[in-house]
Amino acid sequence: MKGRLEIVYRTPKGAEVAFTSEEMTAAKALLMAEDLQKSGRLKQAIFIDRSEHEWTTIQLKAYLEEIKTEPHNITVYFDGGFDINTRKAGLGCVIYYEQNGKKLRIRKNALVAEMETNNEAEYAALHLAIQELELLGAHHLPVMFTGDSQVVINQLEDEWPVMEKELTSWLDKIEGKLKEMGIQPEYKLISRKNNQEADRLATQALNEVEVTSQSEWK
Repeated sequence: MKGRLEIVYRTPKGAEVAFTSEEMTAAKALLMAEDLQKSGRLKQAIFIDRSEHEWTTIQLKAYLEEIKTEPHNITVYFDGGFDINTRKAGLGCVIYYEQNGKKLRIRKNALVAEMETNNEAEYAALHLAIQELELLGAHHLPVMFTGDSQVVINQLEDEWPVMEKELTSWLDKIEGKLKEMGIQPEYKLISRKNNQEADRLATQALNEVEVTSQSEWK
């Protein structure tokens, strides 16, 4: 969870001033607030998440303690590759997350048939990632979804209209599942160069090389 920290600081002579931080993680915000409290001059500290929900430091500490054993700080990379001759698509996704004090990674790909376009393959890759999130037990938290398809990312963000029937079907399926899981999606467009891991998995799937793995990373 990310948001901003709003604090009211009191000087030794009683003057007060309010500050608003840049966006940061909840863990960093709590660390900053607790450090300021040690000075004895912090009058108030409120964390405001991206949904404009306000958290006291006590509530924020309880929340961070609660999610330690659950998947959190999740970032998903997805990519789809399409073979126009066979109408097959290779889907690849990588999920980075934290759980029980460890940084973990899931890598998954799949080969599917009867695709129409590369954009449909991209949507199918995102749907594969969401299925993996469901198996992981991720729910009721923000998730960053990262891909290199400008069309798909802009459609997911409602910046571009969805005209194709098959893409509308995928979009409805994805949004329905995210709502069911309580996932608050954020979308980020990156270059193909920065999406190499998911791209490689998609290519491996097209070459009928199946990958399913979970590992710790640093």
